[in-house]
Amino acid sequence: MTHLEEQRNRIDAIDEQIVKLFRDRMDAAAEVARYKKEHGVKVLSQERERDVVYHAADAVGEELEEYVKSFYNVLLDLSRDYQREKIDIPSPFVDSVRKALEETPGFFPHKATVACQGVEGAYSQQACDKLFSIPKIFYFKNFEGVCQAVDSGMCRYGILPIENSSAGSVNAVYDLTRKYNFHIVRCLKLKVEHNLLAKPGVKLSDIREIVSHEQALLQCGEFLKRRPEIKATVCENTAVAARIVANSDRDDIAAIASANCAEIYGLASLSERIQNSDHNYTRFICISKNLEIYPDGDKITFTTTLSHRPGALYNLISRFASLGLNVCKIESRPILGKDFEFRFYFDVEGTLRSEPTLKMLAQLESEGGFEFLGAYREQL
Repeated sequence: MTHLEEQRNRIDAIDEQIVKLFRDRMDAAAEVARYKKEHGVKVLSQERERDVVYHAADAVGEELEEYVKSFYNVLLDLSRDYQREKIDIPSPFVDSVRKALEETPGFFPHKATVACQGVEGAYSQQACDKLFSIPKIFYFKNFEGVCQAVDSGMCRYGILPIENSSAGSVNAVYDLTRKYNFHIVRCLKLKVEHNLLAKPGVKLSDIREIVSHEQALLQCGEFLKRRPEIKATVCENTAVAARIVANSDRDDIAAIASANCAEIYGLASLSERIQNSDHNYTRFICISKNLEIYPDGDKITFTTTLSHRPGALYNLISRFASLGLNVCKIESRPILGKDFEFRFYFDVEGTLRSEPTLKMLAQLESEGGFEFLGAYREQL
């Protein structure tokens, strides 16, 4: 037997002891949970956990104290989760999810009233037409108008851009999730190709001002950088920009918008596909006031706050990893009125029809700061 084989056998023997001790520890945690339930004691005791980690680090020695700290942070997370499961704390989140799973139809509707930002020809309208075959579209000046239409019941659904592959997240939409109580029921990944549109007969050399939405200007930053003599002006929407150019009496103004807008507003394309990258996609979310969870949902979005301690974010992600769930996006936004405190937005690949996933999210709810935004399918 080689030295390596000897050490592996030694590790196997130690692992057998660890497994037995782990089972004994979780049995003890279950007894603690039973006591806490009977006496109304909350699960988390930060002082107790801090002492446990301190004594473990002190006992193992300086060389391994950071390793044992990481180990115990995971162990304590598991112990808390197990205690909450044994206490069976009521979960409004779980109740709402199970109700939605029962009441949501088997197929996403093809016909609905939908709120979009902008005017005819906007990318949100294109996203809407891909999600619904027979939509009745109401247009609003800004993103908040879309949220208000959904919140008031004027429209069943709303379409909002949430992220672009070149320009990044649309922070205004993330912030609106805190102001309005809506849920994500669908998501669409739309390829966005920008064109420079002007009145027929106008040349690129004539242009002195370009108007478009802020995101479109960012996505076409390289094109604009090569033409420093041209002024870039922000307006509320790419289709609105096209309409501004069409209604203007100027021949030195152009819009960054879709090819579809050229046809709608009688404009000509001076330059096509002027975005920074040919791989330019925008994710649009479809929101509703009521929670709807369709059977084909494969992505979960929620927000939460985290405690101010090292490894808090890592420990949360590791809990998803233990269930084989991929965290595909994390976004942080500052909490207004609090210095350097942030709310985290998570997109996770998974389904709420999985009981372990549902239980873990319920445990996050019980820890506070958790808000569920939706479980939905993302389509191309």
